[in-house]
Amino acid sequence: MRRTCWRCRCYGNCACWAFWQWCEAQCQRGDLLPSNPLSKALKYARERIAGLQVFLSDPEVPIDTNHLERALRPIPMGRRNWLFCWTELGAKQIGIIQSLIVTCRLHGIDVYTYLVDVLQRVSLQPAKDVIELTPRVWKDKFSHAPMKSDIALAEQ
Repeated sequence: MRRTCWRCRCYGNCACWAFWQWCEAQCQRGDLLPSNPLSKALKYARERIAGLQVFLSDPEVPIDTNHLERALRPIPMGRRNWLFCWTELGAKQIGIIQSLIVTCRLHGIDVYTYLVDVLQRVSLQPAKDVIELTPRVWKDKFSHAPMKSDIALAEQ
């Protein structure tokens, strides 16, 4: 189950695997009660093994999510505006649009161009291929020749 640790190869011997083995050994102790703070800490650490293994094995995975948190910051900033959604469905739709906008920004896509293109393609695209309209896939497949709005075509 031990994966090759990219960071261990770059920085020397990794103490993580020794730590997980120690955690397993401590969990097998008979004198350790579930209410003991150590057993709670061991449970916490063991629940995060999979996430840490992803971080250790893939050099592209950052240690924190600060870039995502910064990108999502405008959403709480507009909280007062969200009071006027009137319904739960309206609030859900705003959440979807905000998520698409943030994802476009993270992928370096112009939000206006993306939305104009996708809103026109959505009626032409079969339902089984809707994944092609997500920002990540759209960037590779359609960003080189996006559809333009009628207003933009009239101005040409």
